[in-house]
Amino acid sequence: MFDVQGAMTNVTTVLPDYMEAYSRISELNVHLNVFEKAWAAWYAYMQNDTLATGIMSFVMHETVYFGRSLPWIIIDCIPYFRKWKIQNTKIPTAAEQWKCARLVLLSHFTVELPQIWLFHPMCQYFGMSTDVPFPALTKIAYQVAIFFVLEDAWHYWFHRLFHWGPLYRNVHKIHHLYSAPFGLAAEYASPIEVMTLGFGTVGVPILWCAITGDLHVLTMYIWIILRLFQAIDAHSGYEFPWSLHHFIPFWAGAEHHDVHHEKFIGNFASSFRWWDYMLDTEAGPEAAKRRRERKQAKEAKKVQ
Repeated sequence: MFDVQGAMTNVTTVLPDYMEAYSRISELNVHLNVFEKAWAAWYAYMQNDTLATGIMSFVMHETVYFGRSLPWIIIDCIPYFRKWKIQNTKIPTAAEQWKCARLVLLSHFTVELPQIWLFHPMCQYFGMSTDVPFPALTKIAYQVAIFFVLEDAWHYWFHRLFHWGPLYRNVHKIHHLYSAPFGLAAEYASPIEVMTLGFGTVGVPILWCAITGDLHVLTMYIWIILRLFQAIDAHSGYEFPWSLHHFIPFWAGAEHHDVHHEKFIGNFASSFRWWDYMLDTEAGPEAAKRRRERKQAKEAKKVQ
């Protein structure tokens, strides 16, 4: 295993540019693939692990968040896609999108950025690895799958709690400003909500690492990228024939979350449908129909 921290002193004392660091890492570690060399070179070039992880984490988050939101902004501008818009009479205006982007950016810089700078010290404290080579894809896959399940449970219960009167009025109501959500609005929320629900995304893997002692920062990044895709797509407001829940029935998706924004009740989970199904908190006409049918069956049974 190549020790990234050791590279800062072992490769060379002063590295004038990143490409030189990459070249030296490549010469000394021919067994690494190009991505692993680029990763190790970044830490060797920065010569400050906290700064290296902090910059990489923040740039990754901003690039993925706004990069994934951009296609939905473009789709909202094209009338052809209206037939797949769930609430097709409510198209976000440019002013609404810009207002949302401003608040999200403010939240990213004032709430999330300070936490991101603490990310590497936490990684080190709990034994999260930044070394190369990277873990096997199978390990990354099963850990990410576990994080999806655990985060979904965390999100369900705390999201449901945020719909309790005082918390809804003072915290969660900001997120429900848009009854017809759009991609950029995924992180349009109060700082309290961002930190509380965000713990499910960041805190769950850290707890996993604290218990198992087995987690790589790359796995964390892949998980966060997939979670951002899930959150943004769930807020997109579009239901396509190729939407994921048509192939994975228990996946939530935009159809599930859009009803939550429209009705302000039910469908509290983030990624999956099973919590809402088991605890009878599903929202929408189909769920209401099932409840009526159950009630009628119960009443008919009493009569008998």
